[in-house]
Amino acid sequence: MAGRINDDDVKAVRDAVPIDSVVSEYLQLRNAGGGNLKGLCPFHDEKSPSFQVSPAKGLFHCFGCQEGGDTIAFVMKIDHLSFSETVERLAAKAGITLRYEEGGYNPSHQRGERIRLIEAHQAAAEFYVRALESPEAEIGRKFLAERGFDQDAATHFRVGYSPAGWDHLTRYLRGKGFSDKELITSGLSQDGRRGPIDRFRGRLMWPISDTAGEIVGFGARKLRDDDNGPKYLNTPETPVYKKSQVLYGIDLAKKDIAKASRAVVVEGYTDVMACHLAGVTTAIATCGTAFGNDHIKILRRLLMDNGSARVIFTFDGDSAGQKAALRAFEDDQKFAAETYIAIAPDGMDPCDLRLAKGDDSVRDLVEPRTPLFEFALRQIVGRYDLETPAGRAAALDEAAAVVAKIKTSSVQREVAVQLAGLVGILDQEFVVRRVAQLARWARDKGGDGRGGRGPGGPPPQDRRGGAPQQAVRAPTAPSGPALHLRSPAHRTERELLKLALQKPALVSPAFDAYGVDEFTAPPYAAVRQCIAEAGGAERGLGDDREYLVAVMDAAPDNTVRSLVTELAVEVFIGKTIDEAYAGEHLVKVRLRAVDRRINDVQGSLARLGSHVAPDDLAAAQNEVWVLQQYAQLLQAKGADAL
Repeated sequence: MAGRINDDDVKAVRDAVPIDSVVSEYLQLRNAGGGNLKGLCPFHDEKSPSFQVSPAKGLFHCFGCQEGGDTIAFVMKIDHLSFSETVERLAAKAGITLRYEEGGYNPSHQRGERIRLIEAHQAAAEFYVRALESPEAEIGRKFLAERGFDQDAATHFRVGYSPAGWDHLTRYLRGKGFSDKELITSGLSQDGRRGPIDRFRGRLMWPISDTAGEIVGFGARKLRDDDNGPKYLNTPETPVYKKSQVLYGIDLAKKDIAKASRAVVVEGYTDVMACHLAGVTTAIATCGTAFGNDHIKILRRLLMDNGSARVIFTFDGDSAGQKAALRAFEDDQKFAAETYIAIAPDGMDPCDLRLAKGDDSVRDLVEPRTPLFEFALRQIVGRYDLETPAGRAAALDEAAAVVAKIKTSSVQREVAVQLAGLVGILDQEFVVRRVAQLARWARDKGGDGRGGRGPGGPPPQDRRGGAPQQAVRAPTAPSGPALHLRSPAHRTERELLKLALQKPALVSPAFDAYGVDEFTAPPYAAVRQCIAEAGGAERGLGDDREYLVAVMDAAPDNTVRSLVTELAVEVFIGKTIDEAYAGEHLVKVRLRAVDRRINDVQGSLARLGSHVAPDDLAAAQNEVWVLQQYAQLLQAKGADAL
């Protein structure tokens, strides 16, 4: 076997590849002050960015889930690679030839599985592109031409053709040194009676890349009537291809999505091509599955969920398209972005629209016209007879429950007023109260999708004084005196929360990068969560009263709500409340979080003893070193190191 990679080469790789350039392949980064960048963490769900990158230090750290480290640690975590595989990939990116302390250079057949599968897909893509130029592929070129795509378009999107024979690609990849096992695992080949055969035969081929731009699968379109397979055939689930986690065109669209804070979701490969060629370069599509949670996570990290972010869905105007739109609306509240739907009046998809009416019509189509919530409400209300009182009441009951899911109270009220008009109820305030009532019930019962209460904590009390309701939200403050103000950690956390509520200008934007887990007292963690859901301390830079109301509205129960008001009026411990005072408490809270993580990692290593795999040991030691360096920096520079 090949030996471990030379330490000097590992250092050279770490120094050669800027961490911000690597991280930005997966999420949008914005200025966080002090030379740092921030974004939505790719390792856990969050509503405000707690993930920070320091280009100067070559480090990242998430204060929400406590993931952190250097460029190598980031790639290991996000792409599930071993230490060696990660260094090899980054070395290839930087043009560095690695040396191995035992056995010289690493032969290709000993490289990690993921890298080998990616290389197989890249080789397959090149094979398919060349095959599109063959006489046999005339049917594929004709298909593209009939849809308005010339050779330049095919080249730009790397469209190819899979020959109709049984094993053309399989024999080609064998000649490149890939084993039969690798070809089967990749999904490029499948078992035949006499050995592996090509999975895709006689079809037009679209390569599907991940966010980093690496080809992980293919979408194949049937061209011939004697092909008994489905119209579209995609790569099966493999170690590198998960259909619920890929978006076609994301590699081409990600920079423009981040720049414009807009994403256009279409239904097919040719629709993506048509949009991009028409100038809508933020278009992406799912690959043989409905738009779901994992797709939302990808887009949220690129959009950063700022106030101007927009997601525009285009669906066919038929009943299936309308059902797809309603499914998308079910996940609408998982975006902080505004969501819209665009349906061409004649029901054409973007590809057909471009062919029939030109590029301008495609650009016009995706200009936001109908908010997704309005479309969904019209679809719901349209099922009832609004000419009768019973029909209006039934329509209101179903639609009000949908509106109640909108988290922002001001938006919820505005939509409720629109709902009153759609249903034909003149008393708008009646509809507003009904929606608010349903929202309160859902929140008290934990039905607003905000998570569950912490283990061991009591359920929230009914606001009308009744018995405790079952809840699924965390963290919730326990009743009675649960805080130990003799604890230095709790005192510091309390003071920092008071700063965030009373003087947000002193702690923003740094405070908003602090995760819930940085607050060790469960009641304080609950308040931190409320501030995050209200828009963060940054929201307090505007109307203080509106900000505090939003924080209280986000409270899961009366106990947490009472603690918010208490912290909002309590006097500070210090005599001079200024930037130095705020910085002192920000640093103390973060230092304790860093120390806890170091202790956790070292404790895990101690418990495992000699049973730790070499790669895991190296990664853990690397993380401890990175955190120790950061802790020293915080101690030396204080708030300037945040």
